[in-house]
Amino acid sequence: MDKRTTNIVAYLTWLGLLIALLLGDREECKFHLNQALVISLASLLDFIPCVGWVWAIFCFVCAVMGCISAINGEEKEVPLLGQIKLLK
Repeated sequence: MDKRTTNIVAYLTWLGLLIALLLGDREECKFHLNQALVISLASLLDFIPCVGWVWAIFCFVCAVMGCISAINGEEKEVPLLGQIKLLK
């Protein structure tokens, strides 16, 4: 997959992130792969009572913002979660 496709697929689902990590251009796409991984891991906190649905909405909005950034070919960090670096 080329860089743009890899960046977009990474934000779609867990399966998309896995496909992007395994089949995509990993070196050129580290920024968006990291963003998608952080958002996906943060969305695991959705089970918390009362605030979980607010957190789920926040994670969904972050994923949409990241996907739009990937479509436009930009590297904008998502709010709050964008500063976390898991992939080096």
